[in-house]
Amino acid sequence: MARTTRRVSRMLAWGDAVCIVLFAIIGLQTHGEPIGLAGIARNALPILLVWWLVAPFLRTYSRPSWQNLLYTWAIAVSAGVWLRHMVLQKPFDLSYLVFWAVALGATLVLLLAWRGLAMLLAARLRAKS
Repeated sequence: MARTTRRVSRMLAWGDAVCIVLFAIIGLQTHGEPIGLAGIARNALPILLVWWLVAPFLRTYSRPSWQNLLYTWAIAVSAGVWLRHMVLQKPFDLSYLVFWAVALGATLVLLLAWRGLAMLLAARLRAKS
C-alpha cells in the first residue's frame, strides 16, 4: 500500500510540474515568442522553485487533497510571479497584476484538469494493488 501511495505522490508531483511548464509554453506561444529552454525557464522556473519549497510544508504530496493543492497553488504562483518580476527587474505596475491574474487563472485550470485526471489514474493504481 505504501508503495502505491509513493507512486501516486510522484505522479502528482510530476503532473503538477508539467502543468506549470505547459503554462509557460502556452504563454510563450500566445505572445509569439520562441519556445525554447530560456523562455520556459524564465517563466516556469520561479513558480516551480516556490512550488517545490512550499509543497513539503503543506503536505501537497504526502497528504494530497484539493485543499492542499489550492494552498500550494495560491502561494507558489503568487510568490513565483513576484520572484520572476524581481529577477527580471520588471516594474510592479499594471502589467505585473495582469500577469499575476493570468498566471493564477491559467495554472488553476491546468492543475484542476490534471488533478481530475490523476484521481482516475490513482483509483486504477489502487485497484491493481
